[in-house]
Amino acid sequence: MKSLTPLCLLAVCASLALSKPTSEKKDRVHHSIDLGERDPEDQKGFQFDHNAFLGKETAKTFDQLTPEESKERLGKIVDRIDQNKDGLVTAEELTTWIKRAQNRYIDANVKRNWKDYDSNQDDRVSWDEYKNATYGYYLGEEFNDVADKEAYKKMLRRDERRFKMADKDGDLIATREEFTAFLHPEEFDYMKKLVVTETIEDIDKDGDGMVDVKEYISDMYTPEEGQPEPDWVRNEKEQFRDFRDANKDGKMDHSEIEHWILPADYDHAESEAKHLIHESDIDQDGKLSKEEFLEKYHRFVGSAMTDYGEMMVEHDEL
Repeated sequence: MKSLTPLCLLAVCASLALSKPTSEKKDRVHHSIDLGERDPEDQKGFQFDHNAFLGKETAKTFDQLTPEESKERLGKIVDRIDQNKDGLVTAEELTTWIKRAQNRYIDANVKRNWKDYDSNQDDRVSWDEYKNATYGYYLGEEFNDVADKEAYKKMLRRDERRFKMADKDGDLIATREEFTAFLHPEEFDYMKKLVVTETIEDIDKDGDGMVDVKEYISDMYTPEEGQPEPDWVRNEKEQFRDFRDANKDGKMDHSEIEHWILPADYDHAESEAKHLIHESDIDQDGKLSKEEFLEKYHRFVGSAMTDYGEMMVEHDEL
């Protein structure tokens, strides 16, 4: 398992009545709320930074705190990040923290779902266990009780394909690592091609197996009548023309889409760490003191009790 790539985090509901297939419309990997590209509509906000710095779930808990409480907890987190205890946080230390925060989210997500799908408690999740927990009622009714029967059938086929791809030994029974690959395929090299295939299937509306600029923009933006096109949309069109469409044929093929959503030799955690330092480094020394963290606390944490204590314990265990 790689330490970190852009995340496409999947919500898998626990209860049968509320179960939803993993293949429903989701953010592109590169628009992940964790560490893909920054959401264009959040350019002036800090939610992306909060999610990257704390992990998605912990970031939510900070949103319920007063500014004073947020600052207090942030100060204690900074003490943890500062590994050599010199009073300054380097880009390397911050990168390490961000990677741990993201891996912590993945581990918690897998743990939460594991107990819901391992129905016979044999410490493995079979395809039948997952399928029955997620689709069981609908399968018995031939999906007649859902509004879009064909869409659910398609989701079932996609989930089965992904499960089989994640299941390295082909026994249709997932170990914890294989189940992690199923829920978070973007984290595993051997699942990369499937992530790209699923992305194409979601965006490609004309069925040609490629993505043109209209499909690319439509995936992230729906125009409103009478409203001007936002600057970021025009920028995305330029990005498509100048960079995404490498061979300049007007469309992105499989390899171009892989480069877009899963770029090689690019450390998203390191990039976010450098961004946070750049935006918060008041004295411009390339490092952050606790005072600078607290002065710019709104960039790192939200405010309005938190699972902060759990976060500290789990961080110690990493």
